[in-house]
Amino acid sequence: MWYFRKIRAPAALILALGTVSVSATTVEVDVEGLTCAFCVGSLQQQLRKLPGVEQVQVSLKTKKVRIVSSAEHLDTQLIKQTVVDAGFTPGAIKVLEDDH
Repeated sequence: MWYFRKIRAPAALILALGTVSVSATTVEVDVEGLTCAFCVGSLQQQLRKLPGVEQVQVSLKTKKVRIVSSAEHLDTQLIKQTVVDAGFTPGAIKVLEDDH
């Protein structure tokens, strides 16, 4: 019979990991043409393919896309072209300040 045992990490390791800071870039893009959930899913899928992109949130309500990347800088021209290739019109692109 198999059983699983919980393994707890030492407190020192948890504290050390908690102090690690990860640099991330967050970009917000206004997008025109988003009309349905299919649009949202399609655009998310295309933007997730970009290099360095870790997270994509597309809001149908606000018509905005928020992209979080592990890279220090994102290629805004590549983001715009990806939005256009997905069938939408990109608007203003804003780099958001890190909350940390």
